[in-house]
Amino acid sequence: MLAVPILVYLLDQSVDEATTTSLVVVAAGAVAGGAGHARAHRICWRHALSFSAAAIPGIVAGTLAGDAAGGPVLIGTLALILLAAAAATWRKAVKEDEDEGWNPDGATCPPLRLPRDVVAGAGVGFLTGFFGVGGGFLIVPTLAIALAFTMRTAIGTSLAIIALTSLSGVVVHLIAGRSLEVDITLAMTAGCIAGAVAGAVLSPRVPRQTLGRAFAVLVAGVAIYLVVSVVALGGPPG
Repeated sequence: MLAVPILVYLLDQSVDEATTTSLVVVAAGAVAGGAGHARAHRICWRHALSFSAAAIPGIVAGTLAGDAAGGPVLIGTLALILLAAAAATWRKAVKEDEDEGWNPDGATCPPLRLPRDVVAGAGVGFLTGFFGVGGGFLIVPTLAIALAFTMRTAIGTSLAIIALTSLSGVVVHLIAGRSLEVDITLAMTAGCIAGAVAGAVLSPRVPRQTLGRAFAVLVAGVAIYLVVSVVALGGPPG
């Protein structure tokens, strides 16, 4: 969600370079942040593995589609999807009952609904390959709304899914001929890992409703900036 705009608008990478670099960054951040959630039993591994396996064909298709799309189309479409995800997450956060389904020593995973996991995984995989994003902005509301996860469990499980799908995306992008700037990738990765560890520590201290609303506002803010860029400022650099 944040890596691609930062790489494109602040670090002057092309959209193709940014989509590949961001996958490395978010994979590393997801592993670092997910470790804390795993220790707290906030990851539903059956869902994470089925979701991620279904995402691989989508990643291949999304990468091929991304090669055919221009930068303004990619950024503009990303902005619209971000706005939809922000609205869905806000609605979920407003309805969230702080006590419902939440165990302070961990979390109860909802039943595995394999058809839903497969469909959602394939869709997120396509967007991961196309946009070069980990997909957390879509995985969290998908798990919370479609699969009845609590917000905390959705966040923890999404990190496991992001790590697996992003690593798969990196491999597919490199096979497709995308490039990486090693220095920028390493610097962004180090910062993302530090932030992910801090976020995993702070997350349990924030009320779930507040967490969901803050996530929705952040996603919406990024989306509005991207819309303004494409419509009024001539699109992404390069």
